[in-house]
Amino acid sequence: MSAPGPTTANGKRIRVLVVDDSVVIRRIVSDLIDSDPDLQVVGTAQNGRIALSKIEQLQPHVITLDIEMPEMDGLATLRELRNRRIRIPVIMFSTLTARAAAATLDALSLGAADYVTKPSNVGSTDLAMERVREDLIPKIKAFARRAPGVMSAPALSRAVARPAARAVVRPRPASAPTSRIDVVAIGTSTGGPNALEEVFRRLPTSIGVPVVVVQHMPTVFTKILADRLSAKSSWQVHEATNGMRLEPGHAYIAPGDHHMVVERAPLGPGRVLLNQGPPENSCRPSVDVLFRSVAAAHGPASLAVVMTGMGQDGLEGCKLLVERGAEVLAQDEATSVVWGMPGYVSRAGLASEILALDQIPAAIERRVHRAAGLRPASPRPLPETRAPR
Repeated sequence: MSAPGPTTANGKRIRVLVVDDSVVIRRIVSDLIDSDPDLQVVGTAQNGRIALSKIEQLQPHVITLDIEMPEMDGLATLRELRNRRIRIPVIMFSTLTARAAAATLDALSLGAADYVTKPSNVGSTDLAMERVREDLIPKIKAFARRAPGVMSAPALSRAVARPAARAVVRPRPASAPTSRIDVVAIGTSTGGPNALEEVFRRLPTSIGVPVVVVQHMPTVFTKILADRLSAKSSWQVHEATNGMRLEPGHAYIAPGDHHMVVERAPLGPGRVLLNQGPPENSCRPSVDVLFRSVAAAHGPASLAVVMTGMGQDGLEGCKLLVERGAEVLAQDEATSVVWGMPGYVSRAGLASEILALDQIPAAIERRVHRAAGLRPASPRPLPETRAPR
């Protein structure tokens, strides 16, 4: 058997620590990880306290972490990792329940890199394991490349700030202002919940247009996310339902396992429709599906934003939007958890601006007001949240 190819900065196999209170899950996840020649399970633990005691010795590149465990659960473990200034990427394991979804979003706000849902109602053990493999393995590899070991926060920042040489990506020239912008469409995936919170907290509802969002998430999770964004911003954020009317100052998130499209009305921005058509880019909801509908319904009277996420969902939709005269904003690499989706759009020359996350809300506001012939509002303090960050 040939030696595994280099996958981390020092050319070694990616070292993974598996943390779960179920011996069955620990064995299943370990076998899945070890089946990949680039990966290696260097240890397991049945709760967070044991995991913390093993980190210095095992030096993992990535940790998979269950949420509900005795003695020290996943959230307490994340808090302790943060207290110790250990910045190893953590991938949470979550069940498809409202309680687990809420805890998973808490974990992301505490610094978890991403999550994987435990399989349910998929018909067979082999199919369930294949779905976990398809979701988990690419995430382990993506996060390990950015953080090749146990580092303090300053050390990690320096490592991430020195990426391999690559072609310079330049934004495309901005198109001429349209008479108006009727809708803003956002697509995001890995790292998206925190990025969306940042955008909605800083973006005023006074821009006067609806916002439609595809965040790659399963059922249950999208409703919890919508409620949290409403609680932490001045926006009313809805998990979209079929036929829901689009209203200014409201945002609509595609529900898990459903594509969302925009249909224009004779007067006003129209409504959203849901369907369960085939997944695109292995995703349902898909950003491409939403963006195509926005291009067809609103053309140049739309603004698209592509933020942090794995893969290239949204790329084809952005091409069509640009052909129809719309503008596209993309998040930059430095502030993206994974520069997949915005990276593809940027490298294709489709983005009018490539922006840090905290610059995106002002850019949206500026373009909407420019199209309406208005002057952007003065900077304002962030609104107080109704829930702790």
